[in-house]
Amino acid sequence: MRILVTAVFEQIVYHCTCVDDRDPAHPRLEVDAILRDGDADGPLLLPVADYKRMAGFDTADARMPAFRSAGRTEKRDGVEYLVFPVWERIE
Repeated sequence: MRILVTAVFEQIVYHCTCVDDRDPAHPRLEVDAILRDGDADGPLLLPVADYKRMAGFDTADARMPAFRSAGRTEKRDGVEYLVFPVWERIE
């Protein structure tokens, strides 16, 4: 699954869309956004609600236990996020 991110602020993905819905078990972020200091200093965080919207609720609910057991989720202020710890900047 390829997810195009168009807005990130302090590591949190605010706007995104699914550009390829194949293989939702392996989501990949592609960022096309202006990144300022602090926006991408560390892993990027995609709200689980956005993942569910793009992958479909049944598919996402089936995948969430695997993401949680692999340490790919994080909660901040009561919101659960999928964590994308590895990324590379392309000029």
